[in-house]
Amino acid sequence: MTFAAHRARKRFGQHWLSDEGVLNRIVAAAELGPGDTVLEVGPGRGALTQRLLASPAAAVAAVELDRDLVVGLRERFSADPRFSLQQGDVLAVELPEANKVVANIPYNITGPLLERLVGRLDRPVLKPYERLVLLVQQEVGERIRARAGSSAFSALSVRMQLLASCRTVCPVPPRCFQPPPKVMSEVVLLEPLRPEQLLEPSLARTVEMLLRRCFAARRKMVRNTLQGLLPPDQLQDLAAEAGIGLQQRPQELAPERWVALAAGLNRSTGGGLPAA
Repeated sequence: MTFAAHRARKRFGQHWLSDEGVLNRIVAAAELGPGDTVLEVGPGRGALTQRLLASPAAAVAAVELDRDLVVGLRERFSADPRFSLQQGDVLAVELPEANKVVANIPYNITGPLLERLVGRLDRPVLKPYERLVLLVQQEVGERIRARAGSSAFSALSVRMQLLASCRTVCPVPPRCFQPPPKVMSEVVLLEPLRPEQLLEPSLARTVEMLLRRCFAARRKMVRNTLQGLLPPDQLQDLAAEAGIGLQQRPQELAPERWVALAAGLNRSTGGGLPAA
């Protein structure tokens, strides 16, 4: 078989998902219909690709970095006119048109790839995908969907939850891969918000500034990390209006509290806030 001589390459973060149940749950979570075009990131040897092409989806457009795998994938699937394949770095190439994404994300590029596929608060994706089903390291999945007060709650939690509806699909233990990774994994489902539901640009920029400033010192009370933005009395009033106690720490503040605080700061300063 084409892939028989190929060995997983550590520098590419290659771990082949082989568990039938997990593969089927990924395809089910994508909810594919005849009007859908799927972007598959990192198809590897094509175990998931095969199932995507067995679905009612109109097309599957894949991006694969490993040239040797590209040869095998083209040999395996070129007879299906719904399949197209681009060789290259998903962080650098022009992505094919698609309305849904399925990806087994190499763990070493998770942050940059999430930014490319979902965007940032102050720079959202102009044409958001309808649905993304992503296989990520479990620690990242927990941070994406964590609630305020959890030890996993982070700036990533706030950003992702202000950009998309986020939920888990299933845990994926190491034994589901070949070769097995050293960490637990998780399938997450993201449904990006519509453009009209996103924060307006000046508000988004202020939320980003606050997240960078405060989560850089996440063990400190926000009283200390917000110091210097406004006079103390004015900051106290603004925090109370936003439903925030200045003695709280960043991981205790839910996404809507960050938005309320940013809105108050913008009103008080006319948007003229310092960068983090």
